[in-house]
Amino acid sequence: MRTAGATDYRCRMPSRAHRQRASATFRRRRLAVGGGIAVVVLGAVIGLVVTSGGPKAAAHTPGTTSTSPSTSTTTQVAADRCPLTDLPAPHGVPDRPAIGIKVGNEPEGARPQSGLDEADIVYDTPAEGFVMRYVAVYQCNNVSSVGPNRSVRWVDWHVMAQFGHPILAFAGGITPDVDTVMGLGWLHPANLLEGAQGAAIRTTNRVPPDNLYSNTAALYSMFKGATGAPHSVFLFARALPSSATPVATVGINYSFDTDVLWKWDNSSDSWLHTYSGTPDVDALTGRPVTATNVVLQVVSYSFGPYAESPGSTGDVQSQTVGSGTGYVFRNGKGIKVTWHRATASDPTTFTDSAGHSVGLAPGRTWVEIVPDTTSYKITP
Repeated sequence: MRTAGATDYRCRMPSRAHRQRASATFRRRRLAVGGGIAVVVLGAVIGLVVTSGGPKAAAHTPGTTSTSPSTSTTTQVAADRCPLTDLPAPHGVPDRPAIGIKVGNEPEGARPQSGLDEADIVYDTPAEGFVMRYVAVYQCNNVSSVGPNRSVRWVDWHVMAQFGHPILAFAGGITPDVDTVMGLGWLHPANLLEGAQGAAIRTTNRVPPDNLYSNTAALYSMFKGATGAPHSVFLFARALPSSATPVATVGINYSFDTDVLWKWDNSSDSWLHTYSGTPDVDALTGRPVTATNVVLQVVSYSFGPYAESPGSTGDVQSQTVGSGTGYVFRNGKGIKVTWHRATASDPTTFTDSAGHSVGLAPGRTWVEIVPDTTSYKITP
């Protein structure tokens, strides 16, 4: 039922079959890892040797795009502020790249996640069956535990291309995707299932595959020669545009058991992350997961040629390059925007209906990658 005063966007709603397929995928994965699995003690390390010689030359595989960093469009923040949040850097901005870490979001095993409330940016991305996965991005601070870590997807390296020469940590994946990531010359790949030194840790309180975790310090140790802080990927602005209007909640109906609802909280001056209204609490900090900015980015998509799970769709290849509609939510208000990203190595910018640039508030940003067949509702 539509809430009075709410804006209810119903594009082409994913079919009931899609939503049921997602739930069936969860069950198959649980059965696949259910019996006879030895749980490894916390602190056990997977892999001992890092492949030498640095990243390979860029490679192309069907359904992928090879990208390389460019400086055609950059946004800058002050030198003494964290480049991805525009917040004061407590110990100065580290001379190191951004890290993107894949985090699972299956309702039956991955939640609650660790480390999301410590990220600079979180990308919420659809995978097969419109099950959601996160790419949590860090640069300014170290985080002791991030996870559970899951496999790489096509969208991941397309999102990370805008960060220059980042690290991408993931737990394996299908062969075409892993081969592509390992061959991208601009990316530092960290496959946590192979040669990840002390960066891959199995816990005792979760069932595989949702018991694999990592941390930023160990990942940076894997790539000691990787230096250089990234440019900001967002424009930040203290002032709100005149087109901003009050917003209380933002609901996104992704798939079965993944109905995201963001609630504005005046007391913390932030957006609270919930699943169907149930607060999301970070397992590392015990604090509610919040964001200063929530970006709703509507994208077109196609299904890739490869499926990770039998019976599921191919990978959801969300098109984050080009332009499209969306919203920027900050300071308890929403601004309808058009998003723009000229190439995969360019940052995403936003303009309002008058063509004026829309900036984000300094702080953590969540980017909701919303397929154009997914419904969402904005309540003032």
